[in-house]
Amino acid sequence: MKTFRCTCGNRLYFENTQCLACGKALGYLQDLRIVGPVQAGERDGCYLGVGERLYRKCRNYEGHSVCNWMIPMDVGAAYCCSCALNRIIPNLSEPKHLTLWRRIEVAKRRLIYTLQDLGLPMVDRRQDSEHGLEFEFLSDAGATTEFYDTLGQQRSVMTGHRSGTITINIAEADPSAREQMREKMNEQYRTLLGHFRHEIGHYYWDQLVSGSHWLEEARLLFGDERGDYQQSLEKYYADGPREDWPNRFISAYASSHPWEDWAETWAHYLHMIDTLETAHDFGFVISGRSITHPAEALSKGSQYAFDPRVTFEALLEDWINLTLAMNALNRSMGLQDAYPFVLSKPASDKLRLVHRLIQDVMQRP
Repeated sequence: MKTFRCTCGNRLYFENTQCLACGKALGYLQDLRIVGPVQAGERDGCYLGVGERLYRKCRNYEGHSVCNWMIPMDVGAAYCCSCALNRIIPNLSEPKHLTLWRRIEVAKRRLIYTLQDLGLPMVDRRQDSEHGLEFEFLSDAGATTEFYDTLGQQRSVMTGHRSGTITINIAEADPSAREQMREKMNEQYRTLLGHFRHEIGHYYWDQLVSGSHWLEEARLLFGDERGDYQQSLEKYYADGPREDWPNRFISAYASSHPWEDWAETWAHYLHMIDTLETAHDFGFVISGRSITHPAEALSKGSQYAFDPRVTFEALLEDWINLTLAMNALNRSMGLQDAYPFVLSKPASDKLRLVHRLIQDVMQRP
């Protein structure tokens, strides 16, 4: 994720709604893909953005302050392209739900920004009932407070993906409950953004891998997905991960079934390219060499000149060096490792396949 600049020169971040240097109101201009200053126009609900184009606030920005995206006035839509994907939002009459929803939307907008940047197919389910995408943000029965204990009873809402519908249990937006669940599940990493990246991986298996020329190669690396999925998960939760999982998989959960291996790998690939872009944007240099921008190895159509010499291996090397530094910095602050994973060769090969598939999508006419 790159950062942006206000007209006053101050650095802006993706979630900002006001410049802390000059006080200007800000919005994400989805047509220009930048965060920039906006000012009220002559008409009610009208704002002037970069280049004097007219915008309106997304309805969730105007009404609930859970979004900061702006929509061009000549686009006949009340919601931005991220909020338009919501099928169900939390019940806002319940205490704390607005806070949890706001955190969820921050993570989802980061996901949508990356998917758009990669040129991945994404359509509203209302427009395409077969291949479309939608989100449901639901709570367990009786979960009315931010610190609702999700461990004390069977969770009725399962975070997951089903035929283009991604469901997120809003308890995942409560850091306390999420950390308790992470420890109970013996996971190394559990974040809202990680959930979104994992579940969208399931969606893109259906859209880009299943029934395509990539399927056989994916089966060679990830295994045959036609094995009983529910039975595999039950075995995983009953017996735990296979003993050799660090040698073959990117996470313990990835060893439960080929679909989960794919989704975990997809999520880690998005972790990698988004973090590398951030490091590049801040001018990071490790061992005397600048961090590679992922677009250099992905797209001919980006602002960066496509260089065939910049390979996945260059990205992977930068990622390993960067995460070693990130982990060392976190330890210096007494924090957990930012990226508590070791990439085996099989796990790296799987990441390489995801890279090649996305590269193929980006370079299509």
